[in-house]
Amino acid sequence: MKLEMICTGEEILAGQIVDTNAAWLGNALLEQGFEMQRRSTVGDRLADLVEVFKERSQHADIILVNGGLGPTADDLSAQAMADAMGVSLQQNQHWLSVLEQWFSSRGTLLSKSNLKQTMLPEGAIMVDNPVGTACGFRVKLNRAWLFFTPGVPSEFKQMVQQQFIPFVEQQAVQKQRVSVTKLLTLGMGESTMAQLLESLQWPEGVTLGYRSYSPYLELKLICRNVSAADQQAALLQAQQLLNDTIVAHNQPCLAAEVHSLLVDSGQTLAIAESLTGGEISSQLVAFAGSSRYLQHAVVSYCNLAKTELLKVSEKTISDYSEVSMACVAQMLTGASAALGSGQMTDYAVATSGIAGPSGGSAENPVGTVVIGVKVASAVYCQKILIAGDRGRAYIRDLSVAVALDMLRRAILKTLVVADYSYIKRLESQQFAVAERSSKL
Repeated sequence: MKLEMICTGEEILAGQIVDTNAAWLGNALLEQGFEMQRRSTVGDRLADLVEVFKERSQHADIILVNGGLGPTADDLSAQAMADAMGVSLQQNQHWLSVLEQWFSSRGTLLSKSNLKQTMLPEGAIMVDNPVGTACGFRVKLNRAWLFFTPGVPSEFKQMVQQQFIPFVEQQAVQKQRVSVTKLLTLGMGESTMAQLLESLQWPEGVTLGYRSYSPYLELKLICRNVSAADQQAALLQAQQLLNDTIVAHNQPCLAAEVHSLLVDSGQTLAIAESLTGGEISSQLVAFAGSSRYLQHAVVSYCNLAKTELLKVSEKTISDYSEVSMACVAQMLTGASAALGSGQMTDYAVATSGIAGPSGGSAENPVGTVVIGVKVASAVYCQKILIAGDRGRAYIRDLSVAVALDMLRRAILKTLVVADYSYIKRLESQQFAVAERSSKL
């Protein structure tokens, strides 16, 4: 069965918004064992919509059309589908009744523009929208069912889960068993990974997919009608080859993995960020339940913040600079003990460095980063150089990734400071928190 998606909207074509609905749908279908074969994007132009509906309906079995069902003049999906079928628009009495009740319950009048949302192509089967004013619908044209949904993500996702996926399952004569295992890696380049993996034999039905999103590289093991034993064999082979570069298994990002580990551990975390400017804490608090472990985060961008808020010694900054393991170690201790309760958090993470484009020196050029993690009474620090003139955003993104990975390793009680093939480590050090003054 061939599944496709047509995304509508000038704002998508112009790059004014990112089409997150399409990515979400592909993943939602794959989780149910269905693969999407093609995705098309078309603007809010009637002739173009009619053309793409006619053309793709000759090749696909089911097409989800997303967007263009609103009350404004540029919402043209229903009219375009009627034109493609050679029929007129007709008012759907059931949806008219739903809208009348919806507006009446809110003490407002049903406007003429909203009445537009009750007009569907003749013969269309209405699809309920339980959370919005635009109903969906489905029609048959040529070999395909075209299934229309509004573009508002909250409405779209609910309709897909409650109605579109069940419809696809009903239409599927035989569903191909598809499963995808995702291994998120850090520290290995795409060409190196491909050369390493693609020289080996994999069980029949297993294909490899790669997704590079800086600074991570995700390997996807796509298994089509593969036995559980062969799937496990393929996974073990990939894990043995990628080994220490794997930072998460079937997680959307490294922060999700660290979040899960911290929630399970029942332990606490404090964060002190200079170079990364709050991005580490931002990525963690994106997940519900982060309040179970994250006690506080300090963005100590200037030296005064480091000395006043984190109790970093002025002499330490004077002797070693703020971009030093000595400074970061004291940032860790200061953050961990910042609440003044007499107890320190179980973990702490701290960063400092020079993201550029200016501010570098001979001793600390742009791309010099110091990252530290405190676990119990031990501190681990490393000073790295992110070279190659990759820009400020890349330096910060990679620093966040390394910091999260160091924390992940600390939680798992593995080697905290790891080697990354494209990062030069200048120095590293481990010492006891209570002995930090004498060690540094």
